[in-house]
Amino acid sequence: MTATTTAPSAAPDHTRPTVRPPSNRLRAWATRAPLLPALVFMIVVTQLPFVATLVISFFDWNALYPDARSFTGFANYGDVLGDPALRKSVWTTILLTVAVVLASLVLGLALALLLDRKFKGRGVVRTLLIAPFLVVPVAAALLWKHVLYNPEYGLLNGLLHYVGGPQPDWISNTPLLAVEASLVWQWTPFMMLILLAGLQSRDQQQIEAARVDGAGDWQIFVHLTLPHLRRYLELGALLGSIYIVQNFDAVFTITSGGLGTANLPYTVYQSFYQAHENGLASAAGVLVVIGSIIIATFALRVVSSLFREEVGRA
Repeated sequence: MTATTTAPSAAPDHTRPTVRPPSNRLRAWATRAPLLPALVFMIVVTQLPFVATLVISFFDWNALYPDARSFTGFANYGDVLGDPALRKSVWTTILLTVAVVLASLVLGLALALLLDRKFKGRGVVRTLLIAPFLVVPVAAALLWKHVLYNPEYGLLNGLLHYVGGPQPDWISNTPLLAVEASLVWQWTPFMMLILLAGLQSRDQQQIEAARVDGAGDWQIFVHLTLPHLRRYLELGALLGSIYIVQNFDAVFTITSGGLGTANLPYTVYQSFYQAHENGLASAAGVLVVIGSIIIATFALRVVSSLFREEVGRA
């Protein structure tokens, strides 16, 4: 008779620690940790100065009399909105922004339609057309002021002299138009790039089907291209408006804010650096930021809608 022995079952090892998976909260913090230095830097560089500006805007604070400052609440904002010079600068800012954005969009659309076609040397032409947007704003304003607008040796008057035309002083005769022309020259390439990206994202099969049905170039442009570019036109207009509303370089360099060209940023500069009214300048600056945030909110919505459309197509 053979005896059978059964091996005892191994007892569970309670000495080995149980490894738990990291929680979702720890995983999220581990993912965001590398971004914390950039977030702290952004807060220190952008948000803290804005908070300081917001606090100063509630004080009657002249830099020449620092001991005489006092808390005035929203009085500075009332002075900003009630000052005729500031109201005029707001109107000038609106005119400057609307004129530059519309002209840049029209010219940018024309150039984008040109570059959307295949022709020899298209890459070189595209690079040359983008170049004005890469020029430093102050350098671009100086270029227009001295190389083009100068009544004695400027290129514009040189061409007019060659054909026997008049020799106008462009900055004195048309100051606001002179500022607008320099900004249009600088921002047309930006609009061109946005609209060119929109043109290259069109459904080519839809366009070919329209051509097969007998549609001409103008009909395709009106009924297919323009509706497709609507979001891109809105994005270009909003982004351009954000910059032009805050533009200071061209006004300061070309006209020094004279002859009715002082926009709101230049008026803030005058209040702060010339009149030394820190409170008024801060209040005006806060209003500029609020206006820019409102425009930027619409721009972000347009960008989000564009991303959703692209994801839907994919």
